[in-house]
Amino acid sequence: MYTVSLQQFIDKMNVENLTPQLDVDSIEISQSDVNRPALQLAGFFDYFDHHRIQLIGQVEHTYMEKQGIEKSTEMMGQIMSYKVPGIVFCRDLSVPEEFLKLGEQYGVPVFRSKADTSAFSAEVTRWLKVELAPRISIHGVLVDIYGEGVLITGESGIGKSEVALELIHRGHRLVSDDVVEIRKVSDVTLLGSAPDITRHFIELRGIGIIDAKTLFGVESVKNNQSIDLVIKLEEWNKDQEYDRMGLEENYIEYLGNKVVCHSIPIRPGRNVAIICESAAVNFRQKKMGYNAALELYNRVTSNLSNS
Repeated sequence: MYTVSLQQFIDKMNVENLTPQLDVDSIEISQSDVNRPALQLAGFFDYFDHHRIQLIGQVEHTYMEKQGIEKSTEMMGQIMSYKVPGIVFCRDLSVPEEFLKLGEQYGVPVFRSKADTSAFSAEVTRWLKVELAPRISIHGVLVDIYGEGVLITGESGIGKSEVALELIHRGHRLVSDDVVEIRKVSDVTLLGSAPDITRHFIELRGIGIIDAKTLFGVESVKNNQSIDLVIKLEEWNKDQEYDRMGLEENYIEYLGNKVVCHSIPIRPGRNVAIICESAAVNFRQKKMGYNAALELYNRVTSNLSNS
């Protein structure tokens, strides 16, 4: 299970730490969802998910004001007794001194944010889903081609990095070379990125390591990209039958998500970069409702039926 330190949360969400005396580095967040403890403030703790960040918005704050400080302190103490990772008061709401003393007593940090509660909740959830997502690392190259994330795979030395370099020259953006970290952020979305240590670097046999960002500018690189299409490069085999129509889609599976996959045979004289570029555009056309292979098939069958 992956976790995020509370200090990372503070830095990313730009919240004000009202209990700086507590050690936030030792506290880990393991749940991507957040919780607004309305029922808990009313005394109902069944199914209370105390592993989540707790958010106090205008509704909860107004309820506590009407209940009075004594009753609110009692309920807040019960919430903190579950050792929640942290409590955030949104909309720059006032925080009673009694709550800060409870936070120090139970070791639960208390924060404040100027952001709207709903917007803050959505942003925290989005960020945590990425940070805590299941992940794997594979050997390949990830490039953003016309907004489509194209993952290029194949045996070592087959020319993946050279294809990526040509695509950069053609105006596309490199995400990762050699190793691609894939995170499952939802049942339909895979997010690819580079390891921090190799980000923006490309290995070219015979030349060595080059820095794409330095050589070609910041517009030639990207930190992460959804993986929409996989292109598998393989040595040309004259005895193997290759798909020449594309009526049926082939898929490859990563972390339980299926991604469209094309096998491209490598042969002298074939410009693989242009083929990858065309595959990305064709994939985009299909998403927009136009299938060239199906259109040709319909024309042929219509012609045969009329003859």
